[in-house]
Amino acid sequence: MNITHLVMIAIGSIFLNNFVLSRFLGICPFVGVSKKLDSAVGMGMAVIFVMTLASFVTYLVYYYVLVPYSLEYLNTIAFILTIAALVQFIEMFMKKNMPALYSALGIFLPLITTNCAVLGVAILNIDSVWADDGTHYTFIESIWNGFTGGVGFTIALVIMAGIREKLEFADLPESMKGLPIAFVTSALIAMAFLGFSGMKIM
Repeated sequence: MNITHLVMIAIGSIFLNNFVLSRFLGICPFVGVSKKLDSAVGMGMAVIFVMTLASFVTYLVYYYVLVPYSLEYLNTIAFILTIAALVQFIEMFMKKNMPALYSALGIFLPLITTNCAVLGVAILNIDSVWADDGTHYTFIESIWNGFTGGVGFTIALVIMAGIREKLEFADLPESMKGLPIAFVTSALIAMAFLGFSGMKIM
């Protein structure tokens, strides 16, 4: 296992290719759950868990079920079904053990099922190529990419929630309150993260 590759994957997933701010995936929960810091952190933890577990399971499904039977073209359907099952498990767990957080997340918890960032990381794990010789992510690198992708998603969500909580007390024009200022804020955060795109990793 190459530690350098893992560091590069982490930096890429969190900063350079952040799923929300660079790839623009998972915008729905990013805008919908970022009103309060507590619910943003809760959603972020749930996404990290789902992304990591989804990367683990979908890698096995792809290479040990789809590839041997030449069913690679079914990867999107298989991944969606896998992610839906994982989210259902998390939803039942949170409803029983964390009712307050479950109520705070509301409709956005089931929406992880259709969160394109979770599906995106599963697909990128099998499509990403490291080098000119066509080297793909290994099993460990795929899980690590899922975990760090979730961390990047959580960081973006927490930053957005922190800013939006402060904006509640800001003297804004009536026409900018609510979603308009949220969209402007998210665009500015995305532009700030764009500064990482000039980084070069050895």
